[in-house]
Amino acid sequence: MLITLKNQGYTVSLETVGGELKSYKNETGKEYVWNSDPDFWPRSSPLLFPSIGNLRNGKTNINGQEYEICKHGFVRDMEMGYEMEGDSKITFSCEYNEETLKSYPFRFRLCLTYELDGPELRMTYLVTNADDKDMYYHLGAHPGFMCPLEEGEKFSDYVLKFPYAETCDSPVYDLKNFQFDPVNTKRYLDNSDTIKLDYSLFDIDALVFPYLKSKSVKLMNPATGKGVEMDYTDFSTIAFWTPAKVQAPFLCLEPWNGAAIFADEDNEFIHKRDIQVIAPGKSRTYGLTIRLLV
Repeated sequence: MLITLKNQGYTVSLETVGGELKSYKNETGKEYVWNSDPDFWPRSSPLLFPSIGNLRNGKTNINGQEYEICKHGFVRDMEMGYEMEGDSKITFSCEYNEETLKSYPFRFRLCLTYELDGPELRMTYLVTNADDKDMYYHLGAHPGFMCPLEEGEKFSDYVLKFPYAETCDSPVYDLKNFQFDPVNTKRYLDNSDTIKLDYSLFDIDALVFPYLKSKSVKLMNPATGKGVEMDYTDFSTIAFWTPAKVQAPFLCLEPWNGAAIFADEDNEFIHKRDIQVIAPGKSRTYGLTIRLLV
């Protein structure tokens, strides 16, 4: 079921399945979020929990037992409850059940709050450990944005712009073994704050930048200044993805606490990169902001 938030002429549409962001339009009705065209990618902004990306052979070991967790976790496909606060704020929630415990042996509660303030959409994730043991998990976002935004523009007219000059290597994804290779890396930022987009950048899957000084990024056309900006202060990694070799008219900006399997990792879930941990009965909050550049 779709639910709409409204504020200052801006509108946001959200799906109760996974609490997924489906639309974000400005005052003129211009759409900024990917339209979920199944010819390219049928989603628009899945919530990634309790894992990000794929596990080795889809399996992992937790507390001495093997479990199967689907790619990007199962929460993106869960029907969520929700509570509205006026026309511009909503909180989605879900929690463990008998089915989730079969693949992820922790009693969790997860809330995602959206608050619309005109051209700014604030998202707050609240993860709670309802179990009697430490809970381990990954958490990430995966919103896709229209790129290009306007007719007559090209994907290559756009850039990724960071607030600071960065030097960072991205691990190459091994498409044969379905894992990131920490030894085989490629440098996309070399004391630079800008990446000029080209579809060829994504022939080897996502670009992944861990531990940047920058905690925000703009996807924009420098000629017009239009696009989107994302602030991801509470996330350790930012990744960028569009499907390989099909020239899809969108780009995903993906803040992660976690990642898909790396070649140097074993199959223990608690050993995965950037694994998050919460003590029994405790909670942790993560913030994310999307800003339309209009």
